[in-house]
Amino acid sequence: MLVLIVWVMGAALLLINIMLRTRILRLEARLKELSNPKEQLAFLRQQASKKEKAPAIKALRKQYPEISMVEANKMWQQI
Repeated sequence: MLVLIVWVMGAALLLINIMLRTRILRLEARLKELSNPKEQLAFLRQQASKKEKAPAIKALRKQYPEISMVEANKMWQQI
């Protein structure tokens, strides 16, 4: 009986975990849709006027936290 209760609780927790992960992934995708790449590039160009890569990328990632370091570096190479 105790084993059955443990299995049921484990299955319930697994389902909750899957639902929450799916929701987080959907929210992250929606956040990326809402953030405008043109605005991000304009902000980076403004920061790049000082010609220093690291502070410009840090400022960009602070302004747009959804951007990864790799994406920020690719944007830097575009300008």
